[in-house]
Amino acid sequence: MPFNTQRLQFPGHSGAILAARLDLPNGPLRAYAIFAHCFTCSKDLASARRVAAELAREGIAVLRFDFTGLGSSEGEFASTNFSSNVADLLSAADYLRQHYEAPSLLIGHSLGGAAVLAVAGHIPEVRAVATIGAPADVGHVLKNFATSLEEIETRGEADVDLAGRTFLIKKQFVEDARGQRIKDAVVSLKKPLLVLHAPLDQTVGIENATEIFLAAKHPKSFVSLDKADHLLTDPEDAAFAGRIISGWLTRYLAADTPQGTQPIEHVRVMETGEGKFQNAVQAGSHRLFADEPETAGGLDSGPSPYDFLSIALGACTSMTLRLYAERKGLALGRIGVDVSHAKIHAKDCEECTEAERSGSARIDHFERVISVDGEVSEELRGKIVEIAGKCPVHRTLEAVAKIKTVMKVNSRPKPVIRSADPEFPVLPE
Repeated sequence: MPFNTQRLQFPGHSGAILAARLDLPNGPLRAYAIFAHCFTCSKDLASARRVAAELAREGIAVLRFDFTGLGSSEGEFASTNFSSNVADLLSAADYLRQHYEAPSLLIGHSLGGAAVLAVAGHIPEVRAVATIGAPADVGHVLKNFATSLEEIETRGEADVDLAGRTFLIKKQFVEDARGQRIKDAVVSLKKPLLVLHAPLDQTVGIENATEIFLAAKHPKSFVSLDKADHLLTDPEDAAFAGRIISGWLTRYLAADTPQGTQPIEHVRVMETGEGKFQNAVQAGSHRLFADEPETAGGLDSGPSPYDFLSIALGACTSMTLRLYAERKGLALGRIGVDVSHAKIHAKDCEECTEAERSGSARIDHFERVISVDGEVSEELRGKIVEIAGKCPVHRTLEAVAKIKTVMKVNSRPKPVIRSADPEFPVLPE
């Protein structure tokens, strides 16, 4: 499960209990979002989880839920339609509003994208809307029924095979779909809109993105998902979509708390549950991943721990040299620092003392190469190397650091309930 995920339940439009997941970010929370899944899919679709993980990385909590009659939710799918999906979205927004905070963002995948476009105008707190592979016309979904559509029209219902599963589809679903006017909702949206679509989408053609985009008023944006398929089955495609949405959304949210404004500054690192090693890192207003390369069993979604050490040494070196140049009035060109790390035998360490080389242990060895744009005299070159050695991180790495470790056991996180509702509690995992 990505980050801290809570299992929730709440009543849908018909009173049926809907199953949900709330993905909470590691660190300060900036806003809440609702993710609406594709037709006959569920909240647990891999792409939905990955998009939620990327948003959680930016401090955005994401509520994913199964529409009535789908996934782990109660209710009869045959009695639902597009209008009931919209009503379920309103129920989800009400639940967040009452128990946490009203959603600032709506994200919809495929038919879920059409649903968030239809409902956005009815949720005043929503600041922005994003769609992934959404149809411009709800009636587009009827193409999935193939020859069964005629049977539905004549008999009033039919069993339809959708992605290897059989669903009972009634005539009321077809009539409801044909009666929707999504482009009218887009025209009157009056909220920032991000449209993501793959040009080679074989399920919902790219022309749908064009119709939605042209109907929308500014501010609006379009991002191509390149060679992604409709369900974003490639993990990188889903992660890319999540990164694009979270980056775009930050324009419409309050900024994270900057570094230096808290009485106690610290870096927080927490496992995301994605992959074997991926960790979410927050330092002040900065959020990123730490990971291992694929060759080591990781996802290669961020620098490794030793990469971070090398980053610290290189950045500190560059900053120290810049401060020295300014203090001395030196016209020093742009500084670059390349840092590499390796484990070597002490006897092979040229920089070590005789006593240090006499040991048989392997030691951490950082090699730092400093480059400066423009001409640098021999005298200044020597001074640069000398000043680099005074970088605080350099001194920390060469010194014997003391690390105090305190162990604490976290009780299971509980939501901040604004209006207690014992009938629909947070469920245990």
